[in-house]
Amino acid sequence: MVFIYKEGKFNENSYLIDGYIFGAARGLALYVIENDGMQMLIDTSTAETATRIIEKLKEYDIYPIHKILLTHAHWDHAAGANELKRLITETNIEILASENAIHNLKNPDAMNDVFEHKMEPVEGVIALKEGDIIDLNGLKLEVINFFGHTMDSIAILDGKNRNLFAGDAIMNKSGYTFRQPAFMPPEFNEPALLNTYQKLRNLKERIDSISLSHFGIWSGEDLNFYIEEMEKFHFDTKNSIIQWYKEGLSSRELTLKYLDKFLPKAKILEYDMLDNLEMNVKWLIEGLKGSGFI
Repeated sequence: MVFIYKEGKFNENSYLIDGYIFGAARGLALYVIENDGMQMLIDTSTAETATRIIEKLKEYDIYPIHKILLTHAHWDHAAGANELKRLITETNIEILASENAIHNLKNPDAMNDVFEHKMEPVEGVIALKEGDIIDLNGLKLEVINFFGHTMDSIAILDGKNRNLFAGDAIMNKSGYTFRQPAFMPPEFNEPALLNTYQKLRNLKERIDSISLSHFGIWSGEDLNFYIEEMEKFHFDTKNSIIQWYKEGLSSRELTLKYLDKFLPKAKILEYDMLDNLEMNVKWLIEGLKGSGFI
C-alpha cells in the first residue's frame, strides 16, 4: 500500500504542498503540475496561506505559477486565488474552473453563508467544460466533470503520469483512520455523485493513483480500496446521520456517534479536534437538509 502525504515531488511532473487549512497540517492538499517551465497550481487554500505557498513554490523551484485551477468554488479551495495573483507579479496568472463555477466564484455569498466564511469574489475566470484539454507545454491534462459534491466540481486526468486530481468530489480520506463523505452544502446532488462514482470506476484502468484535496495521494491497493469502498461509505454515513438526526440527538451527540462508528481508530479526542469534527458533521447535516433528505 502506498499513501503519500509528505510535501514535495511525487511523480515526474507533480508536487504536493500542504495548504494548512485552519493552521493545521494535512487538512488540505494543494498540487502543482509542472512541465517544461510552466506551472499550474490546483486549488489555493485561504488568503492567509498565500505567503507559505509561495515559499514552498520557491523551495521546490516551481515558482512562479502560470495557472491556477480551482476544482470547485468552496472557500477552502478558492479563497486564496486573489491574494496569490496579487503577490505573484512575475506572470499574468490565469484562473481556470468549471463553467458551472463562474457564477459561484463571482457571487460567493451562498457559499460564504453556509460555511460562515468570507470569500471575496473571484473575477476573470476561464471556463472549462468536460473534455477540454489543458496544455502545459506539451503535457496534456483532461478535464472531467465530477459533479455531486458540488455541481461545479471537476477532476483533472494526467494521462502521462496516470494520476487523477479529484479534489474532494468523491470522499475525503486523510490517513488510514479518517474518512468523510461528500454530501456538503449548498449544492449536494446524490444522483450526480453516483454518476461520478461510476466515472471513477470507468477510469480505473487509466490511473495508478488519485490525488485528494483532503488529503494526499493514494495508489496501489489503497487506490483499489478507495474505489471499492466509496459508494458504500456514502450510503452508510448518509443513512446513519439521517437516523441519528431523526432521533433528536444534539450535534455533539451525533458527532460522538459518528466518531465511534466511522472513525474508531482516529485520535481526534487525543488531539482535541472534536470541535473541528463537529463543525464538519454540522456541514454534512446541512448538505442532507439542502438536498431534501432530512
